Amino acid sequence: MISFVVAGKPQGKARPRFDSRRKITYTPKKTKSYESLVRTSYLTQCRNESPLRGAVKANIIAYFPIPKSATKAEREKMLAGELRPTVKPDMDNIIKAILDALNGYAYKDDAAVVEVEAEKWYSDTPRVAVILTDGGTL
Repeated sequence: MISFVVAGKPQGKARPRFDSRRKITYTPKKTKSYESLVRTSYLTQCRNESPLRGAVKANIIAYFPIPKSATKAEREKMLAGELRPTVKPDMDNIIKAILDALNGYAYKDDAAVVEVEAEKWYSDTPRVAVILTDGGTL
């Protein structure tokens, strides 16, 4: 099992962009930057871990910051899990950013990921917690 935390507000993978003048498709800088943060977090916190082989299960828990406009009652409900984030980025884009960033690091290719559990919560400490389990323990 490998687990680590990516500090900061969760971000999703943005769609590739097309430069019509140069006729190329490229990944937006914000996405590249976030994927780099994910890799750095993994490499720093899991430096002694070997890449997983075979089937991989991923648990991804995204903790969003509580909006400054939230009332005290709303804030309490958010922290208690009674109010959940229905804000962007979409959960599928968060998953894509995390799994793509770990290609070649935590596993050979994200095609090995056979199961994903993902959740969105509010927290005073925005972050994404990632737990990867080797296929032998599925």
